[in-house]
Amino acid sequence: EVTNLKVWFPLRKGLLQRVTGYTRAVDGVDIALQQGETLALVGESGCGKTTTGMAILGFNPLREGTIRFRGQPLNGLSRAAYLPFRKEIQVIFQDPFSSMNPRMTVQDIIEEGMVSLGVESDPARRRQRVLELLLRVGLEGDHRRRYPHEFSGGQRQRIAIARALAVKPSVIVCDEPTSALDVSIRCQVLDLLKQLQDEEGLSYLFITHDLSLIAHIAHRVAVMRDGRIVEQGAAATVLRQPRDDYTRTLLDAAPRLPTLA
Repeated sequence: EVTNLKVWFPLRKGLLQRVTGYTRAVDGVDIALQQGETLALVGESGCGKTTTGMAILGFNPLREGTIRFRGQPLNGLSRAAYLPFRKEIQVIFQDPFSSMNPRMTVQDIIEEGMVSLGVESDPARRRQRVLELLLRVGLEGDHRRRYPHEFSGGQRQRIAIARALAVKPSVIVCDEPTSALDVSIRCQVLDLLKQLQDEEGLSYLFITHDLSLIAHIAHRVAVMRDGRIVEQGAAATVLRQPRDDYTRTLLDAAPRLPTLA
């Protein structure tokens, strides 16, 4: 649950770089995410949706507001106090290649979080879990010995999904996870995310600028503009009966995605 979330970035000028104002990237956002649900956070580039996601993950400092996970406030916790929650909230980035160390094998990439968060101490069990995850996301077991540059964009995104799943999270922030993919591959990745959600009860905060994806992935939608939520509701309602003019503009501009198998 996110309440009155504000993320402001200082504007600095002069030789001494004094703060002369603020860019209000996120300015009073309220959203909630239930277990097993996908909330699509949509809007044009620069509206603050990715900044919101990164703030939830603890990557952006808050100007104001509260982030709660199962009732527990997360912001303001010390690093040690926050660590148990870190494995509960994971992320899938827009560009998986830039988020992977090119010198690490797929095995090392996927088990890195398991090691750092203490999910599995036995190396043999970690290797077995990596193998199981690769098969689960539609890759082959032998892929664990390869490096990121040896895969296509869709395959790398599947590796990123396996990496996020490795620490057994409850929530995954999906930051434009299909925007860099071809349409056919995009459908496959969306289908995989839905399947994993059904099997694991995962919750997704699905950040996107493309409203054509909503019908395929989201239960609810929050439409963001200039750092604020302008409309929020059930996906079917927002798609069929949008209340805000900005939402209608986004819908009119959205391409049509082929129906998933």
